[in-house]
Amino acid sequence: MEVLLLQDVPKIGLKNDLLLVGDGYALNFLLPQQKAIVATPTVRKRYADQIRRRAEQNELEKKLATGASSALEGKTLTFERKITKTGKLYAAVSEKHIVDELKKEHGIEVTADMVKIAEPIKELGEFAVSLKVGDQMQEIKVIVKEEK
Repeated sequence: MEVLLLQDVPKIGLKNDLLLVGDGYALNFLLPQQKAIVATPTVRKRYADQIRRRAEQNELEKKLATGASSALEGKTLTFERKITKTGKLYAAVSEKHIVDELKKEHGIEVTADMVKIAEPIKELGEFAVSLKVGDQMQEIKVIVKEEK
């Protein structure tokens, strides 16, 4: 069923998005809670300007995501951390540390939810970390060295 969202719905879309959703989802959730309306020809005419503006905004977001993805390509982050006698780090390198270091070293702003690491980095070495920028996944290299 094609619907027009009247408000932002997390993980589904933003206000004025024209979407195809399952009939059950539309009939049982979106329509009763007045989060969307069925996209009939009359609705499309009435909301034509908002739909067009939202489509233009989606295109702009895609272009920005592509630019950010290319800006991340080939980047390397280096962390110097204290280690224990067994060679483990005292404090793990987490998503927040990677976000802060990207901003400080390269001037690239990303959010912590864009950074995808299986588990926090707790040892010395080189690691590949994925960042989800828009629909694309971009890998950066993280190097953890011993602090002198």
